[in-house]
Amino acid sequence: MDTIYCGPAPLPAELWVRWNLDPVLLVTLGLLTFLVRREPTGLLAVVVMFVAFVSPLCALSSALFSARVVHHVLLVATAAPLLAWAWPAAKSDRVWLSFAVSTLTLWVWHHPVAYDHALANVVVYWLMQITLLGSALWFWKSVFAAREAPFLQLVVIVAAFAQMGMLGAVLTFAPHALYAAHALVPFDWGLTPLADQQLGGLIMWVPAGIPYAVAAALMARQSWSRLRDLSAC
Repeated sequence: MDTIYCGPAPLPAELWVRWNLDPVLLVTLGLLTFLVRREPTGLLAVVVMFVAFVSPLCALSSALFSARVVHHVLLVATAAPLLAWAWPAAKSDRVWLSFAVSTLTLWVWHHPVAYDHALANVVVYWLMQITLLGSALWFWKSVFAAREAPFLQLVVIVAAFAQMGMLGAVLTFAPHALYAAHALVPFDWGLTPLADQQLGGLIMWVPAGIPYAVAAALMARQSWSRLRDLSAC
């Protein structure tokens, strides 16, 4: 087995010294910071990615599936919409196609074979991260660009949360642990592998909906403001 990108799974006592100081990653985040320096939401996206990849969360996600879920939610439901807001698309680009691609990407990478392979190989690991973030960024850019179709925006955002919640439900109610990568280490953290997986499913099912609810509220507010401005003319 190749070395896991974030390093071997930490024990609880050593977690807070396990920062990921990969120079290539730090340079990449620095370059991204420069590119979005004039966009507050873009800078906030960089902070989110710093938490996901540099902070001890990176090491913890090698140990616990539930931490990996937090990592993925930060990418697809927090960093991606923040970047999409900072770099808006000129026009809506196939909203439903971007929804389908981002959904398929999320589900494929949570298949046990694909997931375990990603945690065992650095190249596949980064393929996972790039495709998750890239497909989510396309999705959010398409949604935000559909300003003239507020109902479509809300429907697609709800659909995106629904599919994530469905995946969370599958993981929560699975009768046994699915991921070999987390077959032993959760015991060091006081969890069984199945309990760890169920916790991850619940995170994906409930708290992950908060960013989608915020996005839907912002879209609704923008639509209401446009209607009010039109009525005032």
